Amino acid sequence: MKNIIVCSCLFIAMMAACKSKETKNVVQEDTTPAVNGNGTRITFPKAEGTGFFQTERISSTALMADIAAPAKVSATVIRSEEGASGNIVLFDNPELSGNYTQLLQHLTMINQIQNINIRQRKTELARLKDLQEHGAATGKDLLESQTALSMEETNLINERSAIIEHETKLKAGGFEPRELRSAPAGTAYVICDIPESEINKVKKGSQCTIQFTAFPNDNFTCRIDDIADMVDQTTRMIKLRVTVNNGTGKLKAGMFGTVAFGLSEGKNLSINKDALITIQGKNYVFVKTGSNDFERREVSVGDQIGDRIIAYNGLKNGDDVVTKGVMQLKGLSFGY
Repeated sequence: MKNIIVCSCLFIAMMAACKSKETKNVVQEDTTPAVNGNGTRITFPKAEGTGFFQTERISSTALMADIAAPAKVSATVIRSEEGASGNIVLFDNPELSGNYTQLLQHLTMINQIQNINIRQRKTELARLKDLQEHGAATGKDLLESQTALSMEETNLINERSAIIEHETKLKAGGFEPRELRSAPAGTAYVICDIPESEINKVKKGSQCTIQFTAFPNDNFTCRIDDIADMVDQTTRMIKLRVTVNNGTGKLKAGMFGTVAFGLSEGKNLSINKDALITIQGKNYVFVKTGSNDFERREVSVGDQIGDRIIAYNGLKNGDDVVTKGVMQLKGLSFGY
């Protein structure tokens, strides 16, 4: 029995010695990435070593930036209770209200002079010319009639000139006078300002969403009706006008709100913000160029839209840009 135990122990010891010898003969594989081209190219010995890194394939896409601008209900249109021919426009600005009232008065005078007074004077002048040809009217009568017609025509010119000032002030306030006159009851006009630098990205007809301070739980979806023709010389802002259906009458002139709309940044290549690194004022990304190869590229970048950054140079459609593991590649590429 003792002999059996001794033999067993010797056998186990011999097997352990053999296994230890085999382990010593195994050569450890080198998994260190190779860095070349002054850190611009990184190659892993095996593709399995790149499993930690994640990439995205980039392409040119249209980007939209959500912009929020303070806004105000600058006018509402209500029906006249006295049976007037036009609706009443209530402005939050007394000066604009005065301009609109005077504009309507001048337009009424223009209609009176053009369609009634001048027609009457022309008819009278034609009658006197006929009477003069038959000896029933004198030259003095004809001259007085011609003078009266000329005065009415001068009055017409003066009235047309007088409305220019009021139209200009209404336009500066973000309103289109002609549209105001034809606006149906139950209309609310919202005016907001955007920076001059953003005007090239805004288009008439673009959709927007408005939320009013008085009704925080309600969102009004509308479209941009018009963009003002002038820039405020002090603030460098441009007015946008949005029409809101106010059939319920809940919106009042002077109410504040916020307009949110998307500004198109055009069609550009863009990268995820996590892909970008900045070293000594220069911007870089890493592109996967093979199953186990990465390349560092310098890029020129533009605005950040959400989590996307516009990339102008250094990349092309179809590049696989690294978005995870960027810091590890940065350490290999730059040595820190």
